[in-house]
Amino acid sequence: MEKFRVLLADDHAIIRDGLKQILADTDDLVVAGEAANGLELMQLVREKDWDVLVLDISMPGRSGLELIHMIKDEKPQLPILVLSMHHEEQYAVRALQAGAQGYLTKESDGELLVAAIRRVASGGVYISDKVAEMMVRGIRPAHETLPHTLLSDREFQVFNMLVKGLGLTEIGAELSLSVKTISTHKTHTLHKMNLANSAELIRYAVAHGLADPAEF
Repeated sequence: MEKFRVLLADDHAIIRDGLKQILADTDDLVVAGEAANGLELMQLVREKDWDVLVLDISMPGRSGLELIHMIKDEKPQLPILVLSMHHEEQYAVRALQAGAQGYLTKESDGELLVAAIRRVASGGVYISDKVAEMMVRGIRPAHETLPHTLLSDREFQVFNMLVKGLGLTEIGAELSLSVKTISTHKTHTLHKMNLANSAELIRYAVAHGLADPAEF
């Protein structure tokens, strides 16, 4: 049986090892390439043809959303399944709009992961019922557009990290960007959302299901 060649992109080696172990128990899926950052990922995408890419949304340097756009510009036929630690409310719709064919959280069990990879690799789409409902609710009149949907992908990424309580220096280090750049993104985010500070960002995130109130 010919196996689907899976390209796995995640900056945590322990996650990659765990996923390889899960796929090793299948007859039709094999991890044929690995990338720990965006640079490695783009090199592998350009060098070889893959049947499916399993991509972590929170990659160092370029965000997963940026990478989806870049990959689709160069290899539009490459199916992408996003595997993320973030709940669907935070990134799923944006990932699908960027060109991904599926979105799955890392809380999912191995059987669901295998099923999602198979579906995406075979040309299908994998989304949960929750994501489907979110996409339907997203089709709304312009005057009902929620402020956080106006943010760019990078601003939305910074927004989520601020909500988690990370400081500008921490965010800059994680994204490989200067503190000045992160500060600019924060300023633009607050302005677009008509909010005054990080505390209001947190209240907004909780009120709109973008953060778990139990975490605060």
